[in-house]
Amino acid sequence: MANNDTKAFGLYSAIFLGIGSMVGAGIFVLLGEAGAIAGNLVWISFIFGGIIALLSGYSLAKLATAYPSRGGIVEYLVECYGEGFFSGSLSVLFYLSAMVAIAMVAKTFGTYTAMMVVGKDSAIWANSFGAGILVLFMLINLAGSSIIAKSENVIVIIKLSIILLFTIVLFFYIKPELLSLKDAPPVMNIFSSIALTFFAYEGFRVITNTAEDMENPGKLMLKAMTIAILLVMILYIAVTFAVFGNLPLPEVIKAQDYAMAEAAKPMFGEWGFRIMAVAALISTASSINANLYAVTNVTYQMAKNGELPDVYERNVWHSTEGLIVSTIILIAMVLFFRLNEIAAVGSISILFIHGFVHIGHLFKVDKTKANRWLLILAIITIAVAITLALNYTSKHIPNVGLYIAVGFVIAFIIEIFLRLFTHRVVKKQIKSSIIEKLEDEIKHLKGK
Repeated sequence: MANNDTKAFGLYSAIFLGIGSMVGAGIFVLLGEAGAIAGNLVWISFIFGGIIALLSGYSLAKLATAYPSRGGIVEYLVECYGEGFFSGSLSVLFYLSAMVAIAMVAKTFGTYTAMMVVGKDSAIWANSFGAGILVLFMLINLAGSSIIAKSENVIVIIKLSIILLFTIVLFFYIKPELLSLKDAPPVMNIFSSIALTFFAYEGFRVITNTAEDMENPGKLMLKAMTIAILLVMILYIAVTFAVFGNLPLPEVIKAQDYAMAEAAKPMFGEWGFRIMAVAALISTASSINANLYAVTNVTYQMAKNGELPDVYERNVWHSTEGLIVSTIILIAMVLFFRLNEIAAVGSISILFIHGFVHIGHLFKVDKTKANRWLLILAIITIAVAITLALNYTSKHIPNVGLYIAVGFVIAFIIEIFLRLFTHRVVKKQIKSSIIEKLEDEIKHLKGK
């Protein structure tokens, strides 16, 4: 990727990127799904999900500070587990899982847009709009990280303004009896919904991909990570009270895929429903923007590490050819794949990768200066999230465990194939800033 003297991400830009990635289509759908399990106690589940995210975010922020790299989790896997098949296979699995997640969000955007524009859920229109939004954000990403930061700031401000206005107004109409504990489901249901509520935070990892483009990662990374997750946690809890304080639980369950939009109807009428649907579109677009930036940096790092063909690290404008390749793959996924089940498997796979990163981090605490006990807590909570996710998903996808195991095997086979195909040597990419400056100066002199 092109090197820029001016760093694109300060504290606020990194926070906005993290919020943009977290507050995507997930909250508009997951709120209803989690509420169907935990009822009006789902706000407690969002607190637990946020705590897991904070612990995991702490681990990733410390790694990002010690190993500032656009590759984020990919670089941490190589640093923690060495330059071998294991870290390479996990990197491939992470890339594939992230791609499926982005394709799923693009598909959601296409479906919402089709409903708004043509008035029906048409597969042709949904796929066309989904592919179109991917091309749009590919062009924005090609324009460079500073454009991404600015565009994400604008998108996040717009969507947060809509959601906050919606929440504040609904707070004045809350019916206390709907939040009464006497109508609450069993307490154990809270824990059953934690897997879903954690997924609503999962985008926090995108912040680590800004490390090379951040003004002072040592000072800002952990602060940006913590502030972003805490702000999103407060937002989610407030939205939960607003929705469940205005809609009876049966209505929330009935409209679980669009519960937030449905909650706007009593006060704002059909226009309220449409405005919240637009907010869902903006949130989806924001999530695509943030995650496409992250996956581009991941593929760039993997190519530098020797885990992907070098096309992924060739410069195009202010980004890489890898962005274009990834977008083509994403469009193919949107057009030809049924992504619901694949997305569920991909999400759990990402949780496993988080767990492996935190376990590997334990061997690097001398370098990262992280608190060992907080890392252990991060590992335990991720393990709990995985267990709960598998338990919940297995009710809808009975062979989910087998699918995840197959995913690991496929990633390992791809890793072997790529090594044979590219004949490249995997290398760690983190170097001291002094060495990098010397190398840049030598290249500059040679260019003259």
